[in-house]
Amino acid sequence: MSDSNTTKFTNLSSFILLGISGLEVAHVWISIPLCTMYTIAILGNFTILFIVKRESSLHEPMYYFLCMLAITDLVLCTSILPKMLNIFWFNSREIDFSACLTQMYFIHCFAAMESGIFVAMAFDRYVAICHPLRHSTILTNSMVVKIGLAVMLRGCLLVLPYPLLASRWPYCKTNIIPHTYCKHISVVKLACADVRASSYYSLSVTFFVPSMDVFFIALSYIQILRAIFSLPTKDARLKTVGTCSSHLCSILVFYIPDLFSSIMHRIDNTMPLYCLILMATVYLLVSPLVHPIIYGVRTKQIRDRLLWLFTHKRT
Repeated sequence: MSDSNTTKFTNLSSFILLGISGLEVAHVWISIPLCTMYTIAILGNFTILFIVKRESSLHEPMYYFLCMLAITDLVLCTSILPKMLNIFWFNSREIDFSACLTQMYFIHCFAAMESGIFVAMAFDRYVAICHPLRHSTILTNSMVVKIGLAVMLRGCLLVLPYPLLASRWPYCKTNIIPHTYCKHISVVKLACADVRASSYYSLSVTFFVPSMDVFFIALSYIQILRAIFSLPTKDARLKTVGTCSSHLCSILVFYIPDLFSSIMHRIDNTMPLYCLILMATVYLLVSPLVHPIIYGVRTKQIRDRLLWLFTHKRT
């Protein structure tokens, strides 16, 4: 590994992922909870997809968006965990240059998509609560497909410059990435060229996408709260709030760890590197793990269908 530190790379063909630097001796133990989280996330999200597909009463915009969220979560966690477990279990640290850029693209692309899906879900709740009589005419199946395609295209196009710019830089410092996956900033830092264009662009996307999405989500919920407080009875208000609770919990689970991780990476130079890497790694697993649990527990239709499947199998 010492040779990798001193070699001059003119035509880089691969990178070396160190995993969680400073905790190499604990890699196997760290892999156990991470692997458990990944397994639960895979099973949970596939269960959501299976239930929505099987239950015709769930063929509604809210559940279509939930399926988009489940698919996004599946891709997001699968983009990092298989390679990460290879590092932890088999010390297989090398990753091909093109594979690294592909992983980078998928991680950032689907994270942007997930943020966009939360906006779509907020819009669905806004229409359902503020304009209930027009919900089926506004959010038709074709409109849901168009929204899904817009969210996908936005994520794909915004993140496309990441690998395109990274593939242009010469890498002559080292091929070692002190991380568990190919995070954009970790790769760009290895280039021996002026990478300000790439850094500024990634920074603007990192702040622009969540800020814009949070703004539209907040706008939707301001209108929703106005509609809720205008309802005549307390029971009606509580019931309406209950229809939004799963979405609000998912938003908090997605944005708060992301915000905390971004702030710690930029302002807290005293925090050990392994803490930052661990936070960035766990962040990409928390949302895929928690979303099926939130919607499975708090959404009556999914909970009832899930209970029916278990009791039906027993009988």
